[in-house]
Amino acid sequence: MALSTTVSQRKMIKRKAPRGFLKRVFKRQKPHLRLETSGDLLVHLNCLLFVHRLAEESRMNAYEAKCGVIKKEHVQAAAKVILKKSRG
Repeated sequence: MALSTTVSQRKMIKRKAPRGFLKRVFKRQKPHLRLETSGDLLVHLNCLLFVHRLAEESRMNAYEAKCGVIKKEHVQAAAKVILKKSRG
């Protein structure tokens, strides 16, 4: 049996931020906004941190509800908590 058939093939994970896409979205939404050179990377990092925090909070909500699956209600409750904390 060949080695390639026994070893699972993994997809390559992109290690770079989608900079062109981010810049295009910024220009469409806020054409007057002028970002610094690495400003789009900071926005991308902030988005990743928010999604990570949302996942953790949703997992905790599901665990507290003794549910093995994260449901829409868990994510919505977590988003409310996170956004309330971020506003002050």
